[in-house]
Amino acid sequence: MKIAIVQYNAGNTRSVQYALQRFGITPAITADPEELRVADKVIFPGVGEASSAMKFLREHQLDLVIKDLKQPVLGICLGMQLMCNHSEEGNVEGLGIFSNNVKRFPSQENSGYKVPHMGWNTLRGCRGVLFEGLPEAPFVYYVHSFYAEIGEATVATTDYILPFSAALQKDNFYALQFHPEKSGVDGELIMRNFLDL
Repeated sequence: MKIAIVQYNAGNTRSVQYALQRFGITPAITADPEELRVADKVIFPGVGEASSAMKFLREHQLDLVIKDLKQPVLGICLGMQLMCNHSEEGNVEGLGIFSNNVKRFPSQENSGYKVPHMGWNTLRGCRGVLFEGLPEAPFVYYVHSFYAEIGEATVATTDYILPFSAALQKDNFYALQFHPEKSGVDGELIMRNFLDL
């Protein structure tokens, strides 16, 4: 099985690479459109800032490539947010794969909660193939200051200050706000379910 990780100017490709290697998979980390098109699965991770990441994707026409992929695609963290319609981070239009908009969490002064949302939290209302075999309320690991609103594509939620989309799914596109590669046994099973699609 050929797995491609989208290489662009956002971090976190290495932790995803190491997680795949634990499954015995050596992924291609690439910005080559053809390599992305011929891969069996594509993972679109990211830790960074939305507007600069989208600028890079557009300059290298990766925005068009990702939207046009027909195989299973998994967005993680910033990758998920960039797959949405619009982000308040840098006031940038995303790929528009999901109609959800990405908002900034209310500040600690306004909410009483620390931002970024960092650490373990519970998934609620999980549905779909990525969550098969998981316990009813799995624990997963988050690091984020922005969140995708709940919408039609939402297939799991988490509460922190307010309910938000923990996972999205539409057609061959899947996305997770949390980091499955850092989420222990539950995260490993989610990754396995994606690889088994």
